[in-house]
Amino acid sequence: MTEVLALESVSRRFGGLQALQDVSLRLHKGEVLGLIGPNGAGKTTLINVITGVHRASGGRVMFQGEDITSRKPYQAARMGLARTFQIVQPFPELNVLDNVASAALFSQSGLTVAGARKAAEGHLEFVGLGSVSDRPAASLTLAMRKRLELAKALAMKPKILFLDEVNAGLNTAEVEQAMTLIRTLAERGLTIVVIEHLMKVVVDTCSRVVVLQNGRLIADGLPHDVVRDPLVVEAYLGQKYAKLAQQFAQGEQR
Repeated sequence: MTEVLALESVSRRFGGLQALQDVSLRLHKGEVLGLIGPNGAGKTTLINVITGVHRASGGRVMFQGEDITSRKPYQAARMGLARTFQIVQPFPELNVLDNVASAALFSQSGLTVAGARKAAEGHLEFVGLGSVSDRPAASLTLAMRKRLELAKALAMKPKILFLDEVNAGLNTAEVEQAMTLIRTLAERGLTIVVIEHLMKVVVDTCSRVVVLQNGRLIADGLPHDVVRDPLVVEAYLGQKYAKLAQQFAQGEQR
């Protein structure tokens, strides 16, 4: 498999807080990587370091063999590192179509406004927002704003797409719709990194899962193996419940 991203002993400190510590990770083309961990584990910070929002305090970020540790966010975006944000903030005064067109214009030099809008129409159809393209972005529901955020990221022609809790706040049907979109993108060969708390989404959509706890990488493997790892269970549930879960699993194996 072709390696597209490599983190080499990446660390990030905020004053006295060690948010990331010696995280090493490889990402291969076409993977859907789940990035999980309890609140405050450093998941969003890791994406921020990769995409240039925060500068790594130590280590290197390599993208397609090039050191991008010092790149700014707009440079990372134009290289093909696109992301959604946990708190969606569309341009409220623009309509849905122009929100997506603006992302295309930002990331692709030489693109005309007409060309950006044409491309935006296709992305909106894909995420199911084609019928509301002329509505103000501020009028959309949370689920629709999440899909708009995805369309904006896709308009940037990503080589790697980072999805930061795209299912937060959604109901069951909306989560299923989001999972379908992720699977379709994966089938097209797009490399995706998903920050997620819903284990159903992780197990059903990810080809591999890594786990952060207190800024450290504590697990890396297949979804079904990782979610049963005692260290992972303890990170989520605490030592007492981790022991109970392990006893239950041993009982099942008998």
